[in-house]
This record gives sequence, C-alpha cells and structure tokens, in this order.
Amino acid sequence: MPRLSEVIAALDALWPPSRAEQWDAVGTVCGDPDAEVSRVLFAVDPVQEIVDEAVKLEADLIVAHHPLYLRGTTTVEAGTFKGRVVHTLIKNDIALHVAHTNADTADPGVSDALAGALDLRVTGPLVPDPSDPAGRRGLGRICELDHPETLREFAARAAARLPRTAQGIRAAGDPDALIRTVAVSGGSGDSLFAEVRAAGVDAFLTSDLRHHPVSEARGTSPLALVDAAHWATEWPWCEQAAAQLDAISERHGWGLRTHVSRTVTDPWTAHAPSDVPSSPSI
Repeated sequence: MPRLSEVIAALDALWPPSRAEQWDAVGTVCGDPDAEVSRVLFAVDPVQEIVDEAVKLEADLIVAHHPLYLRGTTTVEAGTFKGRVVHTLIKNDIALHVAHTNADTADPGVSDALAGALDLRVTGPLVPDPSDPAGRRGLGRICELDHPETLREFAARAAARLPRTAQGIRAAGDPDALIRTVAVSGGSGDSLFAEVRAAGVDAFLTSDLRHHPVSEARGTSPLALVDAAHWATEWPWCEQAAAQLDAISERHGWGLRTHVSRTVTDPWTAHAPSDVPSSPSI
C-alpha cells in the first residue's frame, strides 16, 4: 500500500496547489505523511456527515472539493462544528486533502465533469488559463449540444442528469428559446457573465445565481440562465476525480479502493413550489 505522502504527491500532480486562487485554502489539512492508505473517499464538502461516512468505510483519506478552513482559525475545539470534524479525523487516523480552485481550472476539471454529466460536448474553456499553451485549462467550459433544445427541455435535461436536490433547477429566459451552445461553470458563477456574453453562447448553467446580477444579465442580452444547486454542479467531479486516482493506483500497483460519497450535503433540505399568479400579490 502507498504512504499518504505518495498519494498526496499524485493528487498534487493532478491539481497543482500553485494553480489555486490566492484566496483559496487547498492541500492537506491533516494526516500523517508516513501512514499507509488503502481506501479513499471523495466528497464535495468536508462536513461531519462525510467524516462519519469515512469512519464507517474505514477510509484512510478523504479528498474534498471544498476547504474545511477557508479563512484562518484560532481553535479546533471539539465543541465547534469544524473542530469536531478535525477531532474525528485525527482520532480515526483519517487524512483530509482539499482540491478546490486548482481542480476548477484543471484539465479535466470540475466543469468538464459537469459537462459530461449533462452529455455536452466541450469545445474549450470559458476563461482560458494563459499559462496553458494547449488552451485546455481554465475556468468554466464552452459546450455544444448534439441537437438544439428549447430552454425548457434543457432545464429538464439538467434536472434529470444532475443529482437531486431540494432546489432543483431554475431557469431565466424564454422557455421556448432554442439552445445550441452552453457555457457551464461548477459552483458559483455569476461573476462570469461578461465572459459568457463574450463567448456568444445561448445559455449559461451554473449555481448560486442572485437576483440583481440575473436581472441585469437578462436586461442586457438574450442569454438564458440555468441555476442548479451548488453541490449538484460540483458532485460529478467526485466521480471524475476518483476515476483519475483509480488509474494512477492501477499504474503504480497500489491497489487503492476509491469510493464516491452519495450523501447529499447541499444545505437546502426542502422546497415548496408556488403557483405563479398572473399579477403577484405582495
């Protein structure tokens, strides 16, 4: 079996920490570099439910997309939410490694996995990484559909192919407008409207879209917007990442067993749809 340091070196080769945004917190949060690793659990969020799942699986390593501590802390006291996570990890000899924005812009990266889940054909990055001469790395992806669909049909495609969440899928635009090209970005994407408009696509699928940016975007272009739950747009990366580590394990003869958590850690737990009246009463 490989040591943790060997597995981390392989993960860092897939998603170099140097390619993370300066504000990000990626890399190994806890773990003994000399400890042996036989079982790895992939998940979006390093929350207590995921750590408890790793304990039951007898996993030696969790690879998470979201950081545990994005900002500094002065305590890991077990009575705190994140402190309890740290204590559970260390008590059970489970390492935690984070690949966040360095996985977003990788080739393949988070948005490649999202496009794959939606059965879209990737034609290139939405925001190319200038350090990549091949032009494949970068934030988000520009994609094509095999055949045109209405916005209504495309939203239904997203609802059927992405993991089920309480939010479901929201869409802004003419439901009957035809969609041929789509930009996708896993995670929060309303900071990318300028790049999406410049790409000339028919629709943009991302998450965490807010009222004012959406209102402005709809008022300045015919771009259709599709909003999915943050967790749902990033979960497909876990399967992609696990397959990448599987290939490395097979090449080195490590015999690792990888697992992808199906635990839904999206924080929203219920959704009550409302009828849309012809004239709203407020």
